[in-house]
Amino acid sequence: MTRKADIQHSDIPLTAGINRLFPPVDESSTLMIACRRRDYSASRIARAVEDCDAHLLNLNVTADTDYDTSNRLIVELRVNHRNPSAIARSIERYGYEVVDFESVAANDDDETARRRLDELIHYLEL
Repeated sequence: MTRKADIQHSDIPLTAGINRLFPPVDESSTLMIACRRRDYSASRIARAVEDCDAHLLNLNVTADTDYDTSNRLIVELRVNHRNPSAIARSIERYGYEVVDFESVAANDDDETARRRLDELIHYLEL
């Protein structure tokens, strides 16, 4: 039996640890928001997400040292909603700044739409 003390940190790949902590989820979106440290409230953020009939899957908080040192936090959210724009608007209504958002499903939808448009154009050319 392997004891915890026998496992070296170099034996575990970093990506395996990250994938274990934040497993990929289909039909999910990622949002990055910024706020002052005193304005941060996980329950308010969760309420803003749930107002859009979505569920909060992950919430990661880090300090924002890139912009300035004025006690800003960067909060990364993963939600189970394909389109993050409605959630971004809801979060902004709660007074948070949405820095970025992306959806894996949106890229798939764009590719499907592009492929169907190409097929339609090909059909019309016949």
